[in-house]
Amino acid sequence: MKKLHLFLICQFGLLFSMQAQTSTSEIVTEDQVSISGKVIDKGSNQTIPYANVLVKVAGKIIASGVTTDNGTFEIKKISAKSFMVEINFIGYKNFQKEVQVSSGQKTYNLNTIILEEDAIALKSVEIINEKSTIEQKIDRKVVTIGKDLLSMGATAGDLMNNIPSVSVDPQSNAISMRGNSNVKILIDGKPTTMDAAQVLKQIPSTSIKQIELITNPSAKYNPEGMSGIINIILNKNTKVGFNGSISSSFTMGRTPKTNQAFDLNYRSGKFNFYTNYGFNYGQNTNRGRIESSELDKENIQLFNLNSKYTSHLAKIGVDYYINDNNTLSFYTNQGVYQTDNYGQTIVDYKNNTTNIDQLQLFDSNEKSNSPTYNVDFKHKFKKEGHTIELESNISQSNEPEFALYTNLNQVDNSVLNSFSNDIGIDSKNYLTNLDYVNPLTETVKLELGLESRIEKTSNNLLLNTNYQSDFKYDRKIMSAYFTIGKQWKKWSAQAGTRFENYEVDALFKQVATTDSPFTNKLFNMYPSAFLSYTMSDKNTFTINYSRRIDRPSIGQVNPIRQWSTATIDSQGNPFLIPQFTNSFELNYSRKIALGTINSSVFYRIIEDEITRVLYTNPINENKQILSYDNFNTNNAYGVETSANLNFKKWWSANISLDAYMKKVQGTVETTPGNYEFVSLNATNFNARINNTFKASKELQFTLFGMYRGQDLSLQFKNNPMWKMDFGTSYTILKGNGTITARMSDIFNSMKFSFTTDRPYTSAGRFKWESQTAYLGFNYRFGSGKNKAVQRKQRDSNEASSSGGF
Repeated sequence: MKKLHLFLICQFGLLFSMQAQTSTSEIVTEDQVSISGKVIDKGSNQTIPYANVLVKVAGKIIASGVTTDNGTFEIKKISAKSFMVEINFIGYKNFQKEVQVSSGQKTYNLNTIILEEDAIALKSVEIINEKSTIEQKIDRKVVTIGKDLLSMGATAGDLMNNIPSVSVDPQSNAISMRGNSNVKILIDGKPTTMDAAQVLKQIPSTSIKQIELITNPSAKYNPEGMSGIINIILNKNTKVGFNGSISSSFTMGRTPKTNQAFDLNYRSGKFNFYTNYGFNYGQNTNRGRIESSELDKENIQLFNLNSKYTSHLAKIGVDYYINDNNTLSFYTNQGVYQTDNYGQTIVDYKNNTTNIDQLQLFDSNEKSNSPTYNVDFKHKFKKEGHTIELESNISQSNEPEFALYTNLNQVDNSVLNSFSNDIGIDSKNYLTNLDYVNPLTETVKLELGLESRIEKTSNNLLLNTNYQSDFKYDRKIMSAYFTIGKQWKKWSAQAGTRFENYEVDALFKQVATTDSPFTNKLFNMYPSAFLSYTMSDKNTFTINYSRRIDRPSIGQVNPIRQWSTATIDSQGNPFLIPQFTNSFELNYSRKIALGTINSSVFYRIIEDEITRVLYTNPINENKQILSYDNFNTNNAYGVETSANLNFKKWWSANISLDAYMKKVQGTVETTPGNYEFVSLNATNFNARINNTFKASKELQFTLFGMYRGQDLSLQFKNNPMWKMDFGTSYTILKGNGTITARMSDIFNSMKFSFTTDRPYTSAGRFKWESQTAYLGFNYRFGSGKNKAVQRKQRDSNEASSSGGF
């Protein structure tokens, strides 16, 4: 009877009820009896552990217990001769039996008790729902992944592009939320040293349980990311026994791609072991064209880019339930990624009297090894919801890259020049959190926390195998936060502040130049406030405010050249300063006969906005530098609407519409060597619809369409994009297996194109493997579907209490 971790809260309630009711004198006798039995599932004949067993007299509980791992129970010292035995478990119909004990009888065996599934209750606790859902909470949107979204692709990047507020660049996998790329990516509430684009490529879609869109995070969260936080929650089974799932998929465009993944879990006694693993292998191709109209340098650039990639991402963890009040957990994420890039860039100058047509060949190899280790200890006090948690997280990454560039004269193929870049990037992050939660009363909750965060990054560049430069960038962030929440009648509120001391120490060294050190120290406060009003069961309003910061990433400040073409070098700006954002948001959620509609309005004031810039290379006028800079204070606002609608029993849809407006201003290079202050207003509109058509219990079809509108910045105008996908899924093997197939970009319409006239007129277009055919299979196995409720209940608790640093 000591393995009652899953239903501890319920048992406290039962014990409290017993203490309040056993004083009734009419049920007490001198003789005591014990009862026993075994509980099984009617359909599978499997035992049901952790089912509640209640003993009642005249409707009052006089004793209780819970079935063990093998479904048995025994309740002793029952002081009554006549009583009712009631057995219940979520997802099953209640069992009741009158018991009459003979005089002098000390034991009573109920033998085998069969519970029958409650079809209505089970519908809400399936491991993978048919249809994805979007739930608006006080500080976030929670997207629970269903089969309709799983059929949309093999990776997290494929899946992300189909949910509201989020956009993923199909070429680079760069992610943005609400039209802005300053977004923080977390995995299971924890930061990672892996680049966001790499994360989206490596995580299999079948390993994702939920995606949390935290557009205006509270003071409890790290204040980084102007657009907020995207928290990817991976599957973590806690079902009793051995269970899991395996998946395999194949995608074919111009080149083949494959994705394999599995999730395994074993729960027994005080231990829960779990692991998931994803493997990706494939090739990508990209073709592009840029026409530039710079005086005396007018040219056409043709790009032929190819890459082969292999990635492994694994998570292994264990939970040790020391006792009812103490839990010790450990997990590690291990990511290994390698890509080989090769291709060519042709530069065809229209005026060949002063310029030589060039053919640049390049070949590069990138590797990444990114381990993360996490240990967590949580203590529950006697009062429900009163906890303290200590967590330590260490993440590292090692990312060497070697690239060889060769420039040829197109006329005679003679070598104009060649060079190699050998780049090394090493990062280490150390994170320690202490979180304390205390429900002061039934309606007031206090949360306190401390955090220590140390980040160390070093980069070096060898040019033609000779030392060229190195860059060290160290950050130390110490912070503390408090939040206090209050509920009364139809209102709930939460307010808090995060206090943060930030120090950065950087040093850039380069051959034949003076060392460039950079230091910065800041102390800031980041307040947040949330207010929610539930007008009725169908109408809820929330309004919130937070102040946030975007500190430059290592890629944005690293002055070492990251990539190069015949005409452009990409590098960071070590003198970037952080940008600050004051964000206001109003949400409205309404339940209607067809489903749920969520609407949002937001407004942001952005100070020293960090933005991409393109300018002439001061030491080589024939090339440009693509980098970053701080612009003036800008404003942005927007509206969003998303809906989960059930039009018919056989037709449902997820629909989202959003529009973002922003005022952008700053100093840019308007013509080569000339800089001006520029101000403009830009509007971006996006729309998505994912239809699900259920032909039968086993067969369903999906039709997805998206439109991404024009996007305008100080230097670039990105043209609209749109596509349509069609997919189907078929359930086999008694509901445990699913076959999915999909045709992406049916009309082959997706492409990226842009125009610019700063610093000179250019127009470009890129086309990748957007039209693909996908075939996937997923199989789930386990020790009994009755355990699904336990997983759902525990995962729900974890999601609601995740700190998300």
